[in-house]
Amino acid sequence: MKHINIKVIGKVQGVFFRASTKAVADQMGVKGLVKNEKDGSVYIEAEADRTTLEMFVDWCKEGPDKAKVENVEVVDGELKNYRNFEVVKKNLLW
Repeated sequence: MKHINIKVIGKVQGVFFRASTKAVADQMGVKGLVKNEKDGSVYIEAEADRTTLEMFVDWCKEGPDKAKVENVEVVDGELKNYRNFEVVKKNLLW
């Protein structure tokens, strides 16, 4: 098992990127999380074996149909042993 942190830059918010990422992660058996960042990027933490993560990152470089991915940054991280793959939604404070 390996843990990577992924930052996807481009037109990646408002195009179902998080929902699509979860669907692909669930299909591939990737565990972790995905969330939108204030700077317009999408942040992903992913855990799986090396081969699966390579395929997952390849998908992130494309994203869903309406996304326009400009750059994908991948950094190795410490294993957190996620149990599933979660979409983190913004906490709205009223």
